[in-house]
Amino acid sequence: MTSDKHQLQYLLDRQAIADVLATYSRAIDRLDRDLLISVYHPDAVDDHGVFIGTREEFADWAIAMHTATHLSHQHCIMNHTCDLAGDVAHVESYYMFVGMNKAGKPLGMSGGRYIDRMEKRDGVWAIAARVCLRDWAPLDAIPDSLDQSRMTVVKITNEQLREVMRSGPCPSRDAGDISYRRPLTISPERVEAYRASLSRGG
Repeated sequence: MTSDKHQLQYLLDRQAIADVLATYSRAIDRLDRDLLISVYHPDAVDDHGVFIGTREEFADWAIAMHTATHLSHQHCIMNHTCDLAGDVAHVESYYMFVGMNKAGKPLGMSGGRYIDRMEKRDGVWAIAARVCLRDWAPLDAIPDSLDQSRMTVVKITNEQLREVMRSGPCPSRDAGDISYRRPLTISPERVEAYRASLSRGG
């Protein structure tokens, strides 16, 4: 009976974690700020490379960026693994982003992974830390490296921000990839470096 209860709880937790990911995609594609904030814990930090900060700051940045840049977009969740231990889960989710642009080429695309530390607090699963890694983008030439500042659909003119992106996590095809890190954390120094880049670079 105890084993059955544990198995049931495991399945319920896995479904709740999958629901968080689906809700994130729905929220960001509908530009629903309240729903987007709801998938993060209040003290969560999101490191999207081109943005690093709190859930409220991320929601405001993402909605403003997509509103200015795209007519429509989809954040599609694909392969998904979950290392679940009690009330903490380390989750890797492949994504593909497609957006109809307002300027330039009609279609923008990129693909990568959301690396999440999720926690269940007071019975609710939500993101405590997220790192967005970009694994591919339709570049005009073969790159020398997976420079994260070149793999985003966001137009970047701030060289300080480019350096923050380059100095952050980068995809690695070995156990050095950030998806193996336990626990997944985002250093306060990285958040401060991002904020400093905005004040210096405009």
